[in-house]
Amino acid sequence: MCNVPSVNKEVPLSERAIVALDVPAATQAREIVAKLGDSVGFYKVGLQLFTSEGPDFVRRLQDQDKRIFLDLKFYDIGKTVALATERVAELGVDFLTVHAEEQSIEAAAETKGERLKILAVTLLTSLDEASLRQNGITLSVEELVLRRARFSLNAGADGLIASPREVSELRRVLGNEYLIVTPGVRSEAAEAHDQKRTATPYQAIVDGSDHVVVGREITQANDPSAATAAIHEQIERALSLRV
Repeated sequence: MCNVPSVNKEVPLSERAIVALDVPAATQAREIVAKLGDSVGFYKVGLQLFTSEGPDFVRRLQDQDKRIFLDLKFYDIGKTVALATERVAELGVDFLTVHAEEQSIEAAAETKGERLKILAVTLLTSLDEASLRQNGITLSVEELVLRRARFSLNAGADGLIASPREVSELRRVLGNEYLIVTPGVRSEAAEAHDQKRTATPYQAIVDGSDHVVVGREITQANDPSAATAAIHEQIERALSLRV
């Protein structure tokens, strides 16, 4: 297998960094989107904002030609996940997260339609080896992530959510067929906050990520546009090394 992961060159730079709108209300989210303008074409809407504002906010973003990553991390009995995924698919978003549990992944894959991509959450980036031990899991982080990744992809997931620490091994073992979206990226000078398994956007893309998710480093910056440009520069350098 090739040491350098291949990459879809057709994805524009403005969509490589997915900006996380981890704010409580549409007012703040709209301010961020307005400040970033055309420099960002892909946004993550998580539980907090979606619970507060619902599908209408997502539609308003879509009216501005923005792609949407709906980070709801579905995990329930199969029928419930299937019905909920069907509603998400009708909304016309691009990515949806589902926890890496076989029944949930299979159910989501059955009703996702043509456009929606199901991304399996292998392990939250706020967890590390000590966290696994506290929960009675004796596998290493790498072993657990690879195991969950394999059965999720076999169950019908289109890709994976994986921390930057596991991307290289996932690409080496699983190849280039699947999407990998990476949260927990931070430039070297940025604070890690509540993330434990982090790396820079540059390193994540070099190792094989298709998209990186960036939140506070952009949304809480004094100059969000400048912060975005700096991350885009890292991504562009990294992409130049991939075939």
